[in-house]
Amino acid sequence: MIGARKLLWVDCIAAAMAGVLMLSLSGWLSRLYALPRSLLLVVAGVNLMYGAYSFSLARQARRKPALIKLLVFGNATWSVVCLGLAALFWREASSFGLAQLVGEAIFVGALAAMEWMQRHELASPSGSRLS
Repeated sequence: MIGARKLLWVDCIAAAMAGVLMLSLSGWLSRLYALPRSLLLVVAGVNLMYGAYSFSLARQARRKPALIKLLVFGNATWSVVCLGLAALFWREASSFGLAQLVGEAIFVGALAAMEWMQRHELASPSGSRLS
């Protein structure tokens, strides 16, 4: 399991990279994934906004527990949204498109689970546990 100190950095870097790549390659990915470009632009935008939020938390030494819970809720919600999109587009999307949606759902769902399990360490400075 990723340590609490690095978890938020993994989260924000992955979201930012996914957002930038999807935004810059949206036309090509739309054809490869057989998904509407507008959908991919929304996904890219969500990833960029989420990446900015998790980056703001990663930079803080002490984080409010409510902000960590919001992060977990965001990841868990996005995981469900990605699965919903896969179900909605399962007939139209290519195997690559479905793999991207399901893969993102699994990845952000795993992040949500790890962040929830480490929420006390994420809220406290230098990984020490809050009481």
